[in-house]
Amino acid sequence: MPLDQKPPAARPSADSGRATGHATDRVSGPATDSGHATDLASGLDSAPGTGAGAGSGAASADGAADGPTDGVAEAWSIRQAGPWTHRDLAANGARFHIAELGSGPLVLLVHGWPEYWWAWRHQLTALAEAGYRAVALDLRGIGGSDRTPRGYDPGNLALDITGVIRSLGERRAHLVGHASGGTLAWVAAVMRPSVIQSLTVVSAAHPRDLRRALLTDRRQFAAFEHVLGFQRPWIPERRLVADDAALVGRYLEEWSRPNGLDATAVHAYRQAIQIPSTAHCSIEPYRWLLRSLARPDGIQFARRMKKPITAPTLHVQGASDPVLLSHTALGGGEYVAAPYRWRLLPGVGHFPHEEAPEEFTAELLDWVGRHKE
Repeated sequence: MPLDQKPPAARPSADSGRATGHATDRVSGPATDSGHATDLASGLDSAPGTGAGAGSGAASADGAADGPTDGVAEAWSIRQAGPWTHRDLAANGARFHIAELGSGPLVLLVHGWPEYWWAWRHQLTALAEAGYRAVALDLRGIGGSDRTPRGYDPGNLALDITGVIRSLGERRAHLVGHASGGTLAWVAAVMRPSVIQSLTVVSAAHPRDLRRALLTDRRQFAAFEHVLGFQRPWIPERRLVADDAALVGRYLEEWSRPNGLDATAVHAYRQAIQIPSTAHCSIEPYRWLLRSLARPDGIQFARRMKKPITAPTLHVQGASDPVLLSHTALGGGEYVAAPYRWRLLPGVGHFPHEEAPEEFTAELLDWVGRHKE
């Protein structure tokens, strides 16, 4: 049994079509940035790559847990029904779940922690109505995507994102990322500038600014207390899923004040983190973040991130964000050699896209509309 797996009678499942009635299409897509391909011919019941320590309880290709469930199936799925379509595609040597809606220029939406694709439900519909092809991605190790034993450094995760863009049959995309997904958006814009048409970063400092803050700013270091706790082996995974993921619920409540997230969203994210191996895989990037500060790979990564970003960039930050402090995020424009807009939203915490969806979506639509060509 993996370390992040509990033995409850009913267990969360990321089973898509079975729970929601949607068909799941398998798409191999064109070659991705890394040149890897994933064989999807084994069908819907094939198992994804498992996270380190996942063992025999790893999630199946549709997220359902292997092993006994005491005869009880929980009617919950990461593939919530809606106007969008769920499907899987191959990119950068792994399989990724996406939800997509609409047609037109591609807008790829990348979630942060502890969320998954459903964080963008408000923006999916708004973008589609505005004439865009809106696609929300589950990152590697989360939601309905593969849980691989390695590949959670920012460089590889950024190649996942650009690989998904290519697998969707697009040459370029408007990229939107929140928190850890926002960090990866910065990285993708540096590593594959020709693929990023515009950039929207939410609640995420430029990687060099974040690195500097963690090394020199006591306030920001203290705000990352949860990341410090993730550095221990085994224990963080157990704590995240204990008591029906109560700790995740507490984080969501504390980080979204004063507006808060609705109860349905909190329930969904608490369920999603309990899918076997998700807790482990989802915090691996944070382990890399702190452990690499003094290592050669982290120093080399920081040097690479000096490269100017050529995509027009919208930088959105909640003024009341207790996790990524606004003064840490401020200043990302010095790395952007293109139009740059800073938006500080008063009274908004760590999740602007969910706490103030109308205000955030209006900013997003205006920005991508200005940079369609």
